[in-house]
Amino acid sequence: MEKMSKRRIKLVIHYDGTAYHGWQAQCDVDTVQSQIETAIEKLCGCEAKLIGSSRTDAGVHAMGQVAHVDVDTPVPTKNIIRSLNRYLPNDIVVAGAEDVDEIFDAIRSTTSKLYRYTIYTGKIRPVRKIRYCWHRPGKLNIPKMQQAAAKMLGKKNFKSFASAADQRESSVRTILKCDVIENKPFIHIDVEADGFLYNMVRNIVGTLVDIGRGRWQPESIDEILAAKDRAAAGPIAPASGLCLMEIDY
Repeated sequence: MEKMSKRRIKLVIHYDGTAYHGWQAQCDVDTVQSQIETAIEKLCGCEAKLIGSSRTDAGVHAMGQVAHVDVDTPVPTKNIIRSLNRYLPNDIVVAGAEDVDEIFDAIRSTTSKLYRYTIYTGKIRPVRKIRYCWHRPGKLNIPKMQQAAAKMLGKKNFKSFASAADQRESSVRTILKCDVIENKPFIHIDVEADGFLYNMVRNIVGTLVDIGRGRWQPESIDEILAAKDRAAAGPIAPASGLCLMEIDY
């Protein structure tokens, strides 16, 4: 029997990251990538290597993660979604699948990523939504947070907003959007960029919240960026409020 040639499939994935140790497969811990690779292996009967665009941290969610995988299954692409989802837990779902050219790469072909961070400012803990927000009761100065967010726009060195564990050669990224949106009792912070450093969005959010509560003025962003030192910025925001919304190619 003639061996079937592999084809590349692009997947769009949604997940609640609460129960997982992040996206990336690791030894002895449960991750989103490992769950989907196991599902693909059950479907195709062979080992699968899933390449995800964004390595989200433990507890971070996604409504627009993108990944690609090379498979030689006879299952038509139009049936991949239903077939894979039969093998996946309820907190992970494949929402889209399409054949792509072999030059497509979920990481290298990315042009921008959009994250949304959600803060809940009400007094009472929102138990039905607590997995998907940072419960921070109390008033924040939204106009000042918006002024500070505007200073993030453009091509800059964001080393002050990167985790010390981030060892990439360049800390320069271009932020295309940094919006602070009030929808009482929620605050949404949307950050879109051509790429992100480790913990960059959560560190930006923690800094904007410190400005919103009066620790700093919006102009402090200029000094924080110039410092190129993680200690100069605010604390990291909790993982639960962060969601990867969309990836553009």
